[in-house]
Amino acid sequence: QVQLVESGGGLVQAGGSLRLSCAASGSIFSINDMGWYRQAPGKQRELVAAITRGGRINYADSVKGRFTISRDNAKNTVYLQMNSLKPEDTAVYYCSADARTTGWGPFSDYWGQGTQVTVSS
Repeated sequence: QVQLVESGGGLVQAGGSLRLSCAASGSIFSINDMGWYRQAPGKQRELVAAITRGGRINYADSVKGRFTISRDNAKNTVYLQMNSLKPEDTAVYYCSADARTTGWGPFSDYWGQGTQVTVSS
C-alpha cells in the first residue's frame, strides 16, 4: 500500500502565502504523476496543479502565476507553494499520486487525507 501525508495547511490572510507538502511512503515501486486537488464546501473536487515524473506541469487557470508545484523524486514528495492567496482559495487540499507497488503491477491513484487551507479577507 501507499500512504500520502499532507502538511502545511492553515489560516492565512488574503495576500499571504502557504507551502503544502505531501510525502508518499509505503510499498512504492514507482510514482508517475503527482498532484494537488482542492474541494470547497458545496463544490466538486478540482485539479489545482499536477506534475509528471519528468517535470511537466499543468495548472488550473485560477492559480496560474500564483501557485508553484514541484517535486522531489528521491523523497517521493510533492510541494505546492501558494502565493497571493485569495479567499476563494479556501478549501481542503488533497494530494494525489499515480503509483505502483511492483514493477509489473498496474498504476493506481492514491490520495492523502486532506489539509485545510483557509484564507481570510
